Amino acid sequence: MHSVRTQRLAGAVISVLTLALLATGCGGNDTGSSRAKGSGSTATADRVEPLATVPEPELPVTVDSADGTKVTVTSTDRLVPLTGSLNEIVFTLGLGKNVVARDITATFEQAAKLPVVTRAHDVSAESVLSLRPTLVIAETTTGPAEAVDQIRDAGIPLLVVEPAKSLDDVGKRITTVAHALGVDAAGDELSTRTAERIAAVQKRIPAPADGEKPRVAFLYLRGSASVYLLGGRDSGASSLLEAAGAVDAGKESGLDKDFTAITSEALAKAAPDAILLMTKGLDSVGGPDGLVKIPGVAETPAGLDRRFVSVDDGVLLNYGPRTDQVLASLVEQLYPDGE
Repeated sequence: MHSVRTQRLAGAVISVLTLALLATGCGGNDTGSSRAKGSGSTATADRVEPLATVPEPELPVTVDSADGTKVTVTSTDRLVPLTGSLNEIVFTLGLGKNVVARDITATFEQAAKLPVVTRAHDVSAESVLSLRPTLVIAETTTGPAEAVDQIRDAGIPLLVVEPAKSLDDVGKRITTVAHALGVDAAGDELSTRTAERIAAVQKRIPAPADGEKPRVAFLYLRGSASVYLLGGRDSGASSLLEAAGAVDAGKESGLDKDFTAITSEALAKAAPDAILLMTKGLDSVGGPDGLVKIPGVAETPAGLDRRFVSVDDGVLLNYGPRTDQVLASLVEQLYPDGE
């Protein structure tokens, strides 16, 4: 996660994906990446970078919740963000000292010692309420619904926000959370910083030598659960790949859903030059050697060249303050020779 992430999924596939993804969020605290041609790996500390100045919330504020309600926030003293990406935003805004719990996908170092209030994908209302929060922040995908209702029925202000699905959502999510916390100026500062860093990474993307953008397929793998999926248009990865100067091979091959089961035929149609994976997903199938044993992978251009790209689960699809780091990792791995 990351986490990842993903933020944002539908149907039975979504249930399996979410459970598997969240289960991996409690792993190590390093953001790892395997270079595109399997030649090595890099690692950076899994930490967020808070703004230099700790903001002073201006409260109360009344905000619109994505579930159709209005929420009045009178205190940010005890915050419970219920996804890893929301936790990341709160910490980066400078209010990490006010956070009293984390979701299992909040894997970054500063949040590591906080109590976890989720079991797999499910929020434990009892655990949340025992921490006496003054504000709980959830996403429309947070569940189960009964737990969310229980928290709200207890009189706790509960804000629901839309999950992030693309780079276009990064700034909006930051400003939405910042406004609810009464720190609009900090939200503007962080949105600007994040946008500038993303733009700086994009300026470093080399033009393809042959004029052809690399085709990249996003695979979601959980070997222990026999989950082998190929990302399509709504997987959440398309925006990142396109921002990195690549083509989402699954989307381009006509996969309109979020994910579909991997088959030799589907991979042959996608014909990826590189394959993007979450780090723990790659590890779950035995690394590059295990990946090429999945039917169809070895026959793709990516499999023949062992051109595999991996990014930590807890950050890949967060679309938050560290998206520039994700994008930089993708660019570094896709263009290891600067071309």
